[in-house]
Amino acid sequence: MNIRATSSMLKPKARKSATKAGESSLSFCEICAERKERRQMFPISGCSHSFCSDCISMHVRTKLEGNITIIMCPGDCRVILELEACRPLLPKEVVNLWEDLLCEELLCATGGRLYCPFKDCSALLLNDNQGEVIAECECPFCHRLFCAQCHVPWHPGIDCEEYQNLTEDERGREDLMVRKLVK
Repeated sequence: MNIRATSSMLKPKARKSATKAGESSLSFCEICAERKERRQMFPISGCSHSFCSDCISMHVRTKLEGNITIIMCPGDCRVILELEACRPLLPKEVVNLWEDLLCEELLCATGGRLYCPFKDCSALLLNDNQGEVIAECECPFCHRLFCAQCHVPWHPGIDCEEYQNLTEDERGREDLMVRKLVK
């Protein structure tokens, strides 16, 4: 006599990955549409959307590459992703990019950023004069003089207001020397 067990007679094996009876340890990512382990998912505070860490990382990187620093949940809930919450799952270069963009944004808001006007230098400089108006500056990289107010090479013998009133044709180095000689 042959005895066979049917599937309804077999005792179900306990799944190691289940967290509670009948509950799967897998979650569904709304971006890549894959089921991932819960530890691979990124929880967004104040939001019920479900995304895997890889997709959130790619979402953040894409926004940062577009110079967007206020990064929203990829769902339509308008929740903002915070750098500190994302820091553990993002690659170091993405975190560094986000920090750099936030710093640059802050500098732009305070008006403290300017560039060396010489095309072969163009170094990013910080204007830390704390409200004091400074015109003549030396670039710490190329060591040439420029006007921090007009954002051009230094215009000796002519103040910024007078320089700004000149036409583009009158602003050349030779033109400025002729004006100086005439005076």
